[in-house]
Amino acid sequence: MLEAYRNSSIDWKPSPVVALATSVDDSQVAAAREDGSLEIWLVSPGSVGWHCQLTIHGNPNSRVSSLVWCRAGSKGLACGRLFSSSIDGSVSEWDLFLLKQKTILDSIGVSIWQMAVAPYNHDTIPKPQQTGNGYLSNVLNEDSDNETSESEYDSDSDSFELQDQSVVENRQIAMACDDGCVRIYNIIESDELLYTKSLPRVSGRVLSVTWSPDANRLFSGSSDGLIRCWNPVSGREIYRITVGLGGLGSGPELCVWSLLSLRSETLVSADSTGSVQFWDSKHGTLLQAHTYHKGDVNALAAAPGHNRVFSAGADGQVILYKLSNETIQSTDEESSILMKKWIYVGYVRAHSHDVRALTVAVPISQEDPLPDQDVKRVRRREKPIDFSYHKWAHLGVPMLISAGDDTKLYAYSAKEFTRFAPHDICPAPQRLPIQLVQNTAFNQSSLLLVQASCWLDIMCVRTKNGALPDMASGPSGGLVGTDLLARIKSKASRKIICSAISNSGTLFAYSDHMKPSLFELKKSKVGKSAWTVDKSQLPQKLPYAHSLIFSFDSSRLMIAGHDRRIYVVDVATSEIVHVFTPCNELHDEVLPPGEPPITKMFTSSDGQWLAAINCFGDVYIFNLETMRQHWFISRLDGASITAGGFPPRNNNVLIVTTSSNQVYALDVEERKLGDWSRRHTHVLPRKFQEFPGEVIGLSFPPSSSSSSVIVYSARALCWIDFGMPVDQEDENSMMNGQDAVVKTIEGTPVSGSLKRKLKDYQNKLLGRKNFDFISFRDPVLFIGHLSKSAILMIDKPWMEVVKTFEAPPIHKHIFGT
Repeated sequence: MLEAYRNSSIDWKPSPVVALATSVDDSQVAAAREDGSLEIWLVSPGSVGWHCQLTIHGNPNSRVSSLVWCRAGSKGLACGRLFSSSIDGSVSEWDLFLLKQKTILDSIGVSIWQMAVAPYNHDTIPKPQQTGNGYLSNVLNEDSDNETSESEYDSDSDSFELQDQSVVENRQIAMACDDGCVRIYNIIESDELLYTKSLPRVSGRVLSVTWSPDANRLFSGSSDGLIRCWNPVSGREIYRITVGLGGLGSGPELCVWSLLSLRSETLVSADSTGSVQFWDSKHGTLLQAHTYHKGDVNALAAAPGHNRVFSAGADGQVILYKLSNETIQSTDEESSILMKKWIYVGYVRAHSHDVRALTVAVPISQEDPLPDQDVKRVRRREKPIDFSYHKWAHLGVPMLISAGDDTKLYAYSAKEFTRFAPHDICPAPQRLPIQLVQNTAFNQSSLLLVQASCWLDIMCVRTKNGALPDMASGPSGGLVGTDLLARIKSKASRKIICSAISNSGTLFAYSDHMKPSLFELKKSKVGKSAWTVDKSQLPQKLPYAHSLIFSFDSSRLMIAGHDRRIYVVDVATSEIVHVFTPCNELHDEVLPPGEPPITKMFTSSDGQWLAAINCFGDVYIFNLETMRQHWFISRLDGASITAGGFPPRNNNVLIVTTSSNQVYALDVEERKLGDWSRRHTHVLPRKFQEFPGEVIGLSFPPSSSSSSVIVYSARALCWIDFGMPVDQEDENSMMNGQDAVVKTIEGTPVSGSLKRKLKDYQNKLLGRKNFDFISFRDPVLFIGHLSKSAILMIDKPWMEVVKTFEAPPIHKHIFGT
């Protein structure tokens, strides 16, 4: 029986999302946060969870104001090139291969509020190949927003045809600037933008900008309540629209926050009065005005078919408007006129704070159901809203993504927006990296290394007498405490990229954007503090790192540098023992680095093997005895690696999990798929393939006789024993019985009787039933083994995290008060 200890005292403060953008091939969504970091999320259908493929730590002093993608040309990645503008007036490009932010336009002296890239003609430009994990894969159609009504679909399909003149030879980017100008630049292959022209300055600040679908017109919205239509070639103003005429108000303080130009010659505007208005973009006349928002409308997005428009703003609502055809009989003649009208459909409020950004993406990862498998269904009463993400998220079906001040990202069905509840893409945003080491040199105690944004905390775990099997009981009853031994702040408050602690607990290291640093923790015999931290020497001119790890015996530190090499450093002598250059083919000669940077590393307990993994999912195995690369494993199933490790029982086996929630056992020594994987990987129980959330970690019992592992996400854990059979029929029957219990756990206040039920349920789950899993009530940051029979779970009630946000939550009036 496993004893489960909980702790919720870790400080966790994720940063708000300020911008979203979908890649050219619809495979990835970029999310920029207020702290300067950028996340790339792989759009995922069905039961497979979304995967945060990579995080780039950008400049924390430069706040991103908007994100745009453009095509990368023949030699670039299929997803395209990603650019961001900032409030300080600079423009950066995010290198998704080398994982770094490059400034391509120095500050122009005024803030840039928004950017827009001139569109392309889809018919004349060939689509590049793409992949399931954003590196290579098959192309899917973009305009798959099919309607239930054929006549409606036909009217949409007419607007897909673009004129030949819409092909833009030079990729142009327009910028809405604080000084009242719209500046136009050309995007060239080199690391800079080429200035083209500035449109005439207007009164107020230009806050929004968008191109017409044929790129022949440019629209700008400003803080004086006006929308202007421009000829981007001549720089002449064609017409202007007074936004306040159709909305809730007017005046000098009316801000047009967002603009959207549709193929049906419709322009959509969102402003600070809460109005969303639809205009005839040819003549600038008002078609419809909607005022359902209770605050500023910050963002607009359209489905690929351009027949649905979404708006979101400061009231936390996401609202859908749909294009409908109305036939109006003419009074003079017997003819009828077909009028297009934008109607309000409904709203969804998933966010607790302001919504800052919207984008639409199309899932491209293939969802592989098990062959010839009948899943037993449980009869339930029909509900008005279905909470199952995999019922609407399918391959090629567009989905809407929203994000904002509550730091979360939500996905919605673009076609059945009001029918299905939104899906929480990241239940634990900006999860803190945590490492646990047992039986350290300090009285065999367990230590935690917690990596915050600008400091490291070393904590000692204090377990009280008694077990806590009731893991789903909420914040009450935490039977484990932590003592802060030391806090190490980075120099000049630079952002920490990665960190590591040795198994002895005496050494730990971190890397910022300048260089890696090594420290030694000591127990002091004199002085006020019981613990001291001394900085140790590392070799000069080491590059900053994307990943760090100590060898099992704590004698060596492996540094995965940003220069795409792996440095093996002897801690005692402070010398570089060897430098590995990862290759996708085994060579005797040393070649210059050509592979993506390493973002994860694992070592075996016998000190022989080092596994290094890049952000695209390739695995490199190095032999630390012969100091040579031993094996290269290309992306497993076209997916990224989410977690991994060498079990203590067999140092020659590497266990990894992928973003498609598959588990692989790799025989490192023999360079082949392990026996367990050959038998079971493609026949895993269906409920594990529908495991809640993305797998974020593994934990092995510290015992050479155990063949089990705990696989966990922020929402659930799963216990797998590689020595036990995988009984699918038994698993499916178990799954249906557990569904109701798990839903009861998640939605019911904890009472005495429920606690007893939970305890019995917990005993049953952790009673050695292979592939059993349990859902968590609060988001989990880390799970690790304290001993063979005890695990430590670090979680945090989400409402406690919300209280740390600087922005206040949206006030919801409770009726009757």
